[in-house]
Amino acid sequence: MVTLTPIGSGVTRNAVVLIAVVIGGYALYWLRGILTPLALAVFLVVMVDGFARVLAGRVPHLPTWAALPVALGLSVLVFGLTVYAVAANGAAFGAELFDAAPRLNQVIGRLAHFVGVQVPPTIQELINQLNPIRYFGNVAGALQSFGAGATYVLIYFGFLIASRAGFAKKAQALYPDPHEREHATAVFVRIRNGVERYLWLQTVTGVIIAVCSWALMAALGLKSATFWAFLIFVVCYIPVIGGLISSVLPPLFAMVQFGGWWQAAALFAGLQVILFVVGNVVLPRMQRDSLNIDPVVVLLSLALWGAIWGIIGMFLSTPLTVTAIIILAQFPGTRWIAVLLSGDGEPEAEPMLRPPPRKALTAPAGPSGTPEPS
Repeated sequence: MVTLTPIGSGVTRNAVVLIAVVIGGYALYWLRGILTPLALAVFLVVMVDGFARVLAGRVPHLPTWAALPVALGLSVLVFGLTVYAVAANGAAFGAELFDAAPRLNQVIGRLAHFVGVQVPPTIQELINQLNPIRYFGNVAGALQSFGAGATYVLIYFGFLIASRAGFAKKAQALYPDPHEREHATAVFVRIRNGVERYLWLQTVTGVIIAVCSWALMAALGLKSATFWAFLIFVVCYIPVIGGLISSVLPPLFAMVQFGGWWQAAALFAGLQVILFVVGNVVLPRMQRDSLNIDPVVVLLSLALWGAIWGIIGMFLSTPLTVTAIIILAQFPGTRWIAVLLSGDGEPEAEPMLRPPPRKALTAPAGPSGTPEPS
């Protein structure tokens, strides 16, 4: 006897989920100009909101209503000081690069001699061949796009902060059932806590790496050690690629500054030791009870979100993947994807995320405690 596979079978459902993921990925790529500023704004709102809750819980005699304005003010102050520090150290770094042209010619000569080039080119000749003037238009366009994107992020951020007061009423309207509203709130809290834990882990490990790297660069006498330490701290928010950038660029500059190999080699080895200790000893212990995500998925999400949203996608790849795992785990048709993406195969490790069971209608119990037959 031949049995027909029902339309709602697992194969059909999984195929529909796969098609929906592909279409959703293309939609994210097509709308990246609109969605990337919004995603960054949401990311900033989560940061400021978490900072406000920390201030409300840790600072004595601070009213609850004042926690968010204080957090906003401190965040703006830190951002302004950061921009000032980058501008000041960036100008000094550019001047040092200009003064290092003769030493850079020596490095180029040694490399050319090593590969067998008899007449090595100078840095001026390389610059003339590259003709950087033709790239000024692209650079200006990129700066203009960055300014417009930053403006959109700030606008989205302001409106999201202003609309926080209506979230509770919207939740009540969307979920009239208290059990469903409690479940939705638990999912939202899990997403928020996952993003905040990721931010906390990356910030703490970034500070450790930046401070240790600054001490090593200062001990070796590398100029602009503060600029490099800040750059290392920023790129640590990008998984994998951040560690590669922070361990390669400073040794290259050390090679140009000192004109020798041993300082650059010592700096490269020291940075590798710092990254290895933090990445394999400190971070796993902090991450043990935090992010439930497979390390291979971190690499795949970095490539995927980088292809969809560029550098912003790389920056937000882990928080977006953590959010996707939590959301996919709430539906039976997509829970298998969350299981594959999770680190331990239990994307719903917290019992509070499971929908509360509804009370079943049972027949009245008989004298022996068992339901009477109807």
